[in-house]
Amino acid sequence: MTKYRKKPVIIEAVKWTGANHLITETFMKGSGATIDYSQSKLGVIMIPTLEGIMQAQVGDWIIKGIQGEFYPCKPDIFEKTYELAE
Repeated sequence: MTKYRKKPVIIEAVKWTGANHLITETFMKGSGATIDYSQSKLGVIMIPTLEGIMQAQVGDWIIKGIQGEFYPCKPDIFEKTYELAE
């Protein structure tokens, strides 16, 4: 079995706090993402992806991929996968 290493890629990401509700109009502008307040008073971000609509809960990271796509990432996975780029 041949082994491969993931190429280093710098991404942009914002942590969804529930207080930064302008995230869909600024960072995610044009993505079609919306905030649904029916599940939580802080809101859940509904993000259209190639895999369907994904939800970002408060505390999740919103990642902008290398092709401009957005998707949520749980905090523990984010910490294991990404580090701050200088």
